[in-house]
Amino acid sequence: MTQRSFFQAPGRLTVLAALLASLSAPAFAGDGGPIVISQVYGGGGNGGATYQNDFVELFNRSGAPVTLDGWSIQYTSAGGNSWGSNKVNIPKVTLAAGQYYLIQLQSGGAVGAAMPAADASSGSVNMSASAGKVALVRSQTALPTVANPNPTDQPTLADLVGFGTSATGYEGTGPTSPNLSSSLAALRKDGGCADTDDNKNDFVNGTPAPRNTASDLHVCSGTGGGTPPAAPIVLNCPATVSGGLGTAFSGALSASDSDSIVNAAVIASGAVSGISLTDFAPAAAAGGSASVKLSVAANVPAGLYPVVVSFSNDASQSNSCTVNVSVAGQLTIPQIQGSGATSKYANTVQTTSGVITKKLSGGGFFIQDPNGDGDPTTSDAIYVFGAATAGNVGDMVRVTGTVTEYKPSGATRSYTELTSVTAVTVTGSGYTIAPTNIQLPDADLANYEGMLVRFVGPLTVNGNSYLADRGELVLSNGRRETATNRYRPGTPEAIALIKANDRNMVVLDDGIFTTPPQIPYLADDKTVRTGDTVNDLTGVLDFGAIGGGGAAFKVQPTETPQISRTNARLDKPEVAPGNVKVASANVLNFFTTFTDGTDVEGRTGQGCKLGSSTSKSNCRGADSLAEFVRQRDKIVNELKGMDADVVGLMEIQNNGDYAVNYLVGQLNQAVGYPAYAVVPQPPATGTDAIRVAMIYKPAVVSLVGASMSDNAAINNRPPMAQTFKSVANGARFSLIVNHLKSKGSCSGAGTGDSDSGDGQGCWNATRVKQAQQLVSFINQVVASSGDPDVLAVGDFNAYGQEDPIVYLNGQGMVSELERFVRPNGMPYSYVFDGQSGYLDHALASTSLDKQVAGVTEWHNNADEPDAIDYNLEGKAGNDPYVNNAFRASDHDPVIVSLNLAPVLTDVSASVKAVQSGFTVNRITNKYSGSVTFTNIGAAALSGPLQFLLQGLPAGVTLDNKSGTRDGAPYVTLPDASLAAGASVTVSVTFSNPNKVTISYTPKLYSGSF
Repeated sequence: MTQRSFFQAPGRLTVLAALLASLSAPAFAGDGGPIVISQVYGGGGNGGATYQNDFVELFNRSGAPVTLDGWSIQYTSAGGNSWGSNKVNIPKVTLAAGQYYLIQLQSGGAVGAAMPAADASSGSVNMSASAGKVALVRSQTALPTVANPNPTDQPTLADLVGFGTSATGYEGTGPTSPNLSSSLAALRKDGGCADTDDNKNDFVNGTPAPRNTASDLHVCSGTGGGTPPAAPIVLNCPATVSGGLGTAFSGALSASDSDSIVNAAVIASGAVSGISLTDFAPAAAAGGSASVKLSVAANVPAGLYPVVVSFSNDASQSNSCTVNVSVAGQLTIPQIQGSGATSKYANTVQTTSGVITKKLSGGGFFIQDPNGDGDPTTSDAIYVFGAATAGNVGDMVRVTGTVTEYKPSGATRSYTELTSVTAVTVTGSGYTIAPTNIQLPDADLANYEGMLVRFVGPLTVNGNSYLADRGELVLSNGRRETATNRYRPGTPEAIALIKANDRNMVVLDDGIFTTPPQIPYLADDKTVRTGDTVNDLTGVLDFGAIGGGGAAFKVQPTETPQISRTNARLDKPEVAPGNVKVASANVLNFFTTFTDGTDVEGRTGQGCKLGSSTSKSNCRGADSLAEFVRQRDKIVNELKGMDADVVGLMEIQNNGDYAVNYLVGQLNQAVGYPAYAVVPQPPATGTDAIRVAMIYKPAVVSLVGASMSDNAAINNRPPMAQTFKSVANGARFSLIVNHLKSKGSCSGAGTGDSDSGDGQGCWNATRVKQAQQLVSFINQVVASSGDPDVLAVGDFNAYGQEDPIVYLNGQGMVSELERFVRPNGMPYSYVFDGQSGYLDHALASTSLDKQVAGVTEWHNNADEPDAIDYNLEGKAGNDPYVNNAFRASDHDPVIVSLNLAPVLTDVSASVKAVQSGFTVNRITNKYSGSVTFTNIGAAALSGPLQFLLQGLPAGVTLDNKSGTRDGAPYVTLPDASLAAGASVTVSVTFSNPNKVTISYTPKLYSGSF
């Protein structure tokens, strides 16, 4: 028969109850506003939590409906004074008299009960479990950041609750007290009605009891809403009562009721022999507290026992709470871990044994059952958090602690740990744990959490961005390609690749949970590249936060990782030969004005222009001259290594041609002669702090006309165009350099521009519109140049199969990286989030596509770690900077080899040339004659036609020449073409001071010199 405990105190007179209730009820008139904060709970998801989420509850304590329109809840820490970063805007809502409103906060943890349906929510606000400040504001503008951390003087403040003894902002004489916890909320008395504008007196701590708009109305006395219902019993119950096997223990529970006497407590369900209620003390009066102990005898077996305790009062009300009674016994690690997503022993104290496999700096170690349970779905190991031990690797230890499900911020799963450790005892030594062999992406890493594992075969480095500040390398089986680099967004293939990439990842950590004193894993050449491989990686499988946000499984190595340089550096790009080489290079905010307010000339008090603002805060590049020199040298080394004839540049300071002229000066100095010149800036360069630019080799190409730009409103960074002519053969082409809207920072994004989750990031609709505008600009450039050959390059901030690129492909612009690189491997110019793809494109018009000899990406940047760049900060104790071309930027340059078809054709064989004799003008001493060309071919000769006089004697000059080519004069024929059988006569006049015999070979060319 189930044992039940029951306590009953003597009754009381109804008249006395009414009198006490009337004396204890606060006067309503004039006490605060109609809408108040009625409950605050910050312990959601923590160890021992009652609920999985934090929450704030509002209440209409007036007797009439109240509309909340443009209101917000704002939170800051106990001593904080900045409110803007933790704010929840409340949708327009009307609360009836006595109605509650529930706002759910933070993303949710694995511990505690699920919340009732929330009326509003925010996953970004995470309150303290013990102390803080919550403001109800009649505005969605953040309260001002002021020196005084108590904002009670703000005109938009509707209510303020400072909870916990350390809160520096509150109403009245003090904050609510004592501190809240995982199982305690601050509850406004009288169901939310009490409001004397004094947090200390208006609130009581108790078991969280969230109420929403669907909850029963609670109309306050004196509001005209009728007789108020009886106040509820407020409970104060611990979530867990824990103790060890063989030892008696107990936990304290209490309950109170503002208008009745709590006079009884009973175990309503879940009792077992040895668990009982003892030492019950009823409340002495209305509003008083009743107390009882939940006692556990020494003979209760190990296990977890949910016990429901119900309190009742003399008004026939009752309220109950569930307390988890945890009797810690000797469980194996596999029993604790179990096969589920979380341990069934979570929030209980347990004792287990295992062999130490890894000790971490700062405390904490991993233990593993030497035998295991043979079940591949249960881990044989567990992490012991925050505990020091005298034991060493290979020692058997017995550990007593609380089983906890740890869920890092942004994680989608939790990780079972032992925390709050009370005892660690070494019971043996000399044990050896054999690593379990696993392989990505086949292994479900969740089944091996905490275990000593060996990854069979090589793992490829996929990310190295957080090597310096976190000591991390992202590893996978092979290189992971960004899904929208290969497949159209949202297609089954793209979705499948995203899922495959998620499974195919583990992070190599360094066992240090702070910035490492020395950057780890660097080879002798001061780098570890994406694409390098780690062989037979062995270590324990951890889980936690990673660089860039979120969480992942991490390997804490137990053997020194062996990293092989399987992705060799190239000192210069390799591309098929042609007659003009064009490159696109992102120079990563090359500014000659620095963020410290100085510039390259040593001046102080300088700034960078952004729109109509000029300030040093607008500068984006080097922080100082010392950093700038490092940055400049790497970029010069990169440009020199590419040795391109024309280069399109992105992210150079928008300060006229000053920054690009400076860069060309430094490049020419490094080359050793004035090889490069600057294409003068177009009329419009935009209002951003950065712009696009071009440089070129005058010995290889010449400028045709002036540069152009498209200053359409959609282009925040206008594209720049320039037509070039080959010096060697006269062929023309136009280059357009682009820098489309970035994927990041969704703030202000409208329809189509917010992140839809299909992989294209933010501002996709804007980039599509920019691509559409680019097609119009291409047409303008073609019309201006009279030549259809166009190459569009630059940072399009869109991967290979995303909407802007696919649109341009549909308009006849050919993706040369897909044509030349994809057949031989993955095209990529950028590495983000441990995945590779290309944001930097080379798109050729159909006419120019036929003249592309080859395309390549020079992987001197994207594969290199951030740690080796020009910046001086964040280099730990070993600055790996080297004055070379590697990590000059975060994007790889793209190099296009053009084999431009000559525009000049020798048609001498298609004509018959008849020269007349010469006559001499005795007055001018000029010699005159003519040549008649007759088209003897079957087809017309297209013009323009150029008559070249080859082999003219020295000292003889052609006075009516149109120009010279290779030292020989030529005359452009007047007719645009010459039909079959037609003739044209050209007159020639010579100066011949030495009176030598005039002779030459007539040649006829079709095209322009």
